[in-house]
Amino acid sequence: MAKKYLIGMDGGGTKTKCVITDYDFNPLYQCQGGPSNFLIIGTEKVSETILSLILESATALNISTDEIASILIGTTGAGRENDANKLKNDFVKYAKSKGCLFNSFNVESDARIAIEGAFAGNAGALLIAGTGSIIFGKDKFNKIHRAGGYGRLLGDEGSGYSIGRKGLIDVAKNFDGRNNSTILTKMLEAEFQINSGAQLISQVYNNNFDIATFAPKVIEAASLGDSLSQKILEEESDELILHVRAMHKTLGEEKMELCLVGGIISSQNYFASLFREKIKLQLPEVRIIEAQFPPEIGAVIMAKNKL
Repeated sequence: MAKKYLIGMDGGGTKTKCVITDYDFNPLYQCQGGPSNFLIIGTEKVSETILSLILESATALNISTDEIASILIGTTGAGRENDANKLKNDFVKYAKSKGCLFNSFNVESDARIAIEGAFAGNAGALLIAGTGSIIFGKDKFNKIHRAGGYGRLLGDEGSGYSIGRKGLIDVAKNFDGRNNSTILTKMLEAEFQINSGAQLISQVYNNNFDIATFAPKVIEAASLGDSLSQKILEEESDELILHVRAMHKTLGEEKMELCLVGGIISSQNYFASLFREKIKLQLPEVRIIEAQFPPEIGAVIMAKNKL
C-alpha cells in the first residue's frame, strides 16, 4: 500500500494539535487533544492522546495507518535526547499493545518544530519570550544553536517572570517608602487584592503567587508613563537584544531572519514596540518576520525529513 501521508503534532502543556498532510505539506485534516507534557503527566497518558489523534486523522481520511509514512511530535519536555527517546519508546510500546504499528514515529522538542515551521525548514532564529526566555537558531548546515534558557534562577531575562519580579520589587520598595511613587502599587491592589508588604510576602512565599502574571501590569504602567516601569522595560528589552545579537554572531551570516514567540513579545504592546524599535536601530541586519507555518507543519516537515 502506498505510503503518502505525513502527520505532525505540536504538543503543549494544555493541548496537542495534530495535522495530517500529503507529501507537499497540504493540510488534509486537523484535530486536537489533551496535553503532551509527559514529564508532568507521564508517557502513558500522552501516548493515549497521540494514538487517538493518529487514529482520528486516519478515520477522517478513510485510510489505513499503514499509508501514513511518518509521524513526528514536537512537545514540551522533549528538549533532552534521553527524555525524547523515552516518550518515543514508550509510545511505540503502548501503540503495539493496542495492535498498532507505525512506519516511522519520532519525538522532538516543541522549540525545534516551531523553528522548522517558522522558516519552512530554512535557516533563521526564534526568540521565545513568555514566562521564560530563550532564543534558538538554525544555521545553513541545519545545526541548531541556543542562547539563554537558563531558567528563573540563572536567566530568563526579558521574560514575563523577570519583568513581573522587578515590578513586584518596586512595589515592595514603595510599600516601605524606599522609592518614588509608582502606579504599580495601585494596580497590584486592584488586580490581586494585595495592599501591604505583609500580604505581598505571604502571597509570594506561602501561596506560590505566579510572578509572571504581573508582567502585563508593568507593561501597562509603562504605557501610562510610569517611570519605574519604563526603566524595567528598558533593561529587559536590552537583555533580549543581547540574545538576538549573540545568535546573529553564532549563525555567522550577514543577514538573519527573526521570528517572535510569546505573549509579551509577539503581541501589540509597549514592551514589544520598544524591542522592535531597538532591533531596527541597533541590529538593522536582523529582519523580524511572521512565521511561515505553525509548529505542527514544522513537525510535518521534520517527519518527511526522517524518511
